[in-house]
Amino acid sequence: MRIDGRTLSHETSETIRRHAVQRVQEGEAPSAVIKSYGLCRTTIYKWLRAARRGGAAALTARKHPGRPPALTPRQKLHVRGWINGKDPRQYGFDFGLWTRQIVAALVEQKFRVQLGVTAIGRLLAELDITPQKPLRRAYERDPVAITRWTTTVFPRLRARAKRVGATIFFLDEAGVRSDQVLGRTWGLRGQTPEVPTSGRRQSVNAISAVNALGAFWYELYAERLNGARFVELLSHFMHRRHRPVFLVLDGHPAHTAKIVAQYVQRLGGRLELHFLPGYAPELNPDEFVWNHLKRQGVSKTPLRRDESLRSRVQSDLAAIEARPALIRSFFHAPSVAYTRD
Repeated sequence: MRIDGRTLSHETSETIRRHAVQRVQEGEAPSAVIKSYGLCRTTIYKWLRAARRGGAAALTARKHPGRPPALTPRQKLHVRGWINGKDPRQYGFDFGLWTRQIVAALVEQKFRVQLGVTAIGRLLAELDITPQKPLRRAYERDPVAITRWTTTVFPRLRARAKRVGATIFFLDEAGVRSDQVLGRTWGLRGQTPEVPTSGRRQSVNAISAVNALGAFWYELYAERLNGARFVELLSHFMHRRHRPVFLVLDGHPAHTAKIVAQYVQRLGGRLELHFLPGYAPELNPDEFVWNHLKRQGVSKTPLRRDESLRSRVQSDLAAIEARPALIRSFFHAPSVAYTRD
């Protein structure tokens, strides 16, 4: 049986070469030796010539260099720099997300080197670049204001809260709907599963506030949020609070209404409102309350016949309130790391 020597490992090939040459040196016929290994008849003569010229060292396995890489290490670093934190539209492409095809086109444009999508995939993996779902960021964001908030404004606010004995809370609102998109389930290929659910649409509005120590407040409401409604909710939030509260929230029109400012002024320093930079919801740890509720809570599952969405949301928020450690964990997310000392 003939064996293809290319299928053998370097170590195995080296062992065969050494044994074959030794057997010939001990008197066996080269043809008989190579036939016993099932290899090509002429191969052994190359080994014998190498052994005569370089001794046993000439039979040592050598690592084959393989095909030279299409890109130099410096060029690979350039590719990483193009992608990291940048958008294909900055390089003249119409599409705003990186694909292997776009990377290949950019490599050809910059280096005059053609690479297939498979090679580009290996290159990106080598550069520790992986496919990920991007986060949406509004064009209206002000990076300078965001940096100022995280590095200067909030640290000063936190220091002042310590001096005056105030508690810092982060507040946010959210809406929950009974017809929100379901998660994934398993089913036969080509046969989309069906989930029975009520055709009656229900929606619930909720407001909550969290702080880094694990405190949690929430309330459900049905009406659309406006200044008057927000004042009512704030009054519920402040009920029986003896320490001053610094409340951090976004610039929703209801939050900045004149009636709200008048209510805060009437409290005589018990409550201060501090507004996050615009279009930066990721700076608010309370956002993770709604992420948790919509992904992990029972509100996510389809409603049964005549079941109330409001009771579902109420149950989910009560479960969060009962887990201070979960609430504290929201403050450990990278986007809100600035809130920790």
